[in-house]
Amino acid sequence: MLSLFQRQQHQEKSHTPEQVRFRLSQMENHSYLKDFIYGAVDGAVTTFAVVSGVAGANLAPQVVIILGMANLLADGFSMAVSNYLGTRTEKQQLEKTLLEEQQEIENDPAGEQEEIRQIYAKKGFTGDLLEQVVRTITSDKRIWAHTMLQEEHGLSLSPVSEWKAALATFTAFLLVGIIPIAPYLWNYRSLPGIDNPFWWSSTCTGIAFFSIGALKSRFISKPWYTSGMETMLLGSAAACVSYLVGVLLKGI
Repeated sequence: MLSLFQRQQHQEKSHTPEQVRFRLSQMENHSYLKDFIYGAVDGAVTTFAVVSGVAGANLAPQVVIILGMANLLADGFSMAVSNYLGTRTEKQQLEKTLLEEQQEIENDPAGEQEEIRQIYAKKGFTGDLLEQVVRTITSDKRIWAHTMLQEEHGLSLSPVSEWKAALATFTAFLLVGIIPIAPYLWNYRSLPGIDNPFWWSSTCTGIAFFSIGALKSRFISKPWYTSGMETMLLGSAAACVSYLVGVLLKGI
C-alpha cells in the first residue's frame, strides 16, 4: 500500500505537462482491448458450456473435441463478423452525422453557433468568456463540426478499424476458447493421458475467467479481484446450467 505522501508524489509526476500531453495523445487512438476481452469472455463461456454439456451427458471425449472445435471456429468467426459489422456501422453513422453537421454549418451558421453557445453555457461559461469560446470554436469549421459530434451527439472521434476490432475478438476467442478443450486434446495426442480431463478443463477455465475479469477491471470502477470473481462466477453459472442440461438429457 502506498502512503498518502507517495500517492501525492505519484499524482504530481503523472500530471506534468509532458505526461498530460502523452496521455491526451494516447486518447486519440482507439484501444482494442475491449474487443479482445469481449471475445475472450465469450470464447471461454461458450466453449466451456459445450464441454460441460458433453461431460454432463457422459459422452465420449471425442465428442468434446468435435463439438468444442466446431464451436470454437464457427462461433469465433461469427463473433468476429458481428463485431466487424457493428464497428463498421458505427463508423458509417459517424461519417453520416459529420456530413449533416457540416451541411448545417454551411446552411445555417447562426443556428449552429447558437447551439455551441448553449452547450457551453450549460458547462458554466457566461458573458464575454462564453462569447470568446463560441468565436474560437466556430472560427474553424473542422473543429466546429467535430465539437458538435462530441457535445451534441456524444460520438467518439477516435479512429477505429473494423478489421482490427474483428481480429482482436477472433484472436481472443481462439486463444481463450481453446482452454476448456485443451485437456481433451492433450489426451487425444499424448500417451499416457491425464486423469479426469473435465476437472482440468474446469480448473484452467476458472483461472481464465478470473484473469479476464481482472483485465476487464481496467474499464470499470471495480477492484481487479472483485471483477475477476464476478466474471468467474458468471462463467461458472453458465457452465453449471449446460452441465445440468447434459445430465438431464443423457438418456436420449
